[in-house]
Amino acid sequence: MSANLFQPYALNNTLTLANKILMAPLTRCMADANLVPTQQIADYYARRAEAGLIISEATIIRPDGQGYPNTPGLFSPEQVQGWKVVTDAVHANGGKIFAQLWHTGRVAHPHFFGGGDVLSASAVAVEGSVPRMRELTYQTPKAATKEDIEQLVKDYAQAAANAIDAGFDGVEIHGANGYLIDQFLHHDSNRREDEYGQTPENMSRFALEVLDAIVARIGADRTGLRLSPGAYFNMAADKRDRAIFDYLLPEVAKRDIAFVHAGIFDDAMEFDYLDGRVSSYLRKVYTGTLVGVGSYSAQSGAEAITANKFDLLAIGRPFIANPDYVAKVRQGEAVVEYNDAMLAELI
Repeated sequence: MSANLFQPYALNNTLTLANKILMAPLTRCMADANLVPTQQIADYYARRAEAGLIISEATIIRPDGQGYPNTPGLFSPEQVQGWKVVTDAVHANGGKIFAQLWHTGRVAHPHFFGGGDVLSASAVAVEGSVPRMRELTYQTPKAATKEDIEQLVKDYAQAAANAIDAGFDGVEIHGANGYLIDQFLHHDSNRREDEYGQTPENMSRFALEVLDAIVARIGADRTGLRLSPGAYFNMAADKRDRAIFDYLLPEVAKRDIAFVHAGIFDDAMEFDYLDGRVSSYLRKVYTGTLVGVGSYSAQSGAEAITANKFDLLAIGRPFIANPDYVAKVRQGEAVVEYNDAMLAELI
């Protein structure tokens, strides 16, 4: 029933995937105190190298991007070297791996980077506290200045270059799920009145500047982008948001990047201002390779690909529970069901 998942897929002239099953980015909080990936993390990814493409756990581009404990970085020489061990292990097992580049924006916390400003599109706080460290409540962020934005764009591009130096096959820009880039793309978090706010073109500007800087540095063929047109995580929905993505997605398509990846935990969710599911909206508006994700099984994902709802299937939590997920699906074997206790270790 899922045979179409095992056909090769050419992202472009540079990269062809062995199959259409991607390992979705999964935050594990298992880097060392200096945010360097460990040998244990290298072993973890190597065991999952049969995926057509692994997208790494979200990896911060600079210290003030950190919002969770022990999330890896890609800004120090030690971190680059740590990731080199990971990518070598994945490649030795025949796999491909992209780094997901991350800045958490207003859900960062000064506890992690020795104090200072938390940056966002606007000075609008999100309620709540840091996962795994509930004693840390979120701060009201500083609205990024034009100088801040200029430096952020440079730091995203440098992190992309660092990823290539670390042996990654490419990068996925994390522009989804309520983090920094996404905070510019939704009216709930972007109240700016300058050239980065108010209109779809202005609110898309930061995302496109980051994308263009990374493409210029490492190539469109090695660049993917994750987006959340539907506001649902650390973000309130606003019907005006659709116009932003109606503008942004055709602009992204002009860049001819490797793929756009839906940012949604459950693609059964529907958004009235998108006329339904995030994946359906993306398929309607974006003309390039689309990665679907969000509580799909191999069978339901294969059916969605057959129905042309998206081109590639990203699988998340089942990959935590089943290092051999791809082999099990190919052989028609039952997969182990995920449970949260599995987060306590890397298997």
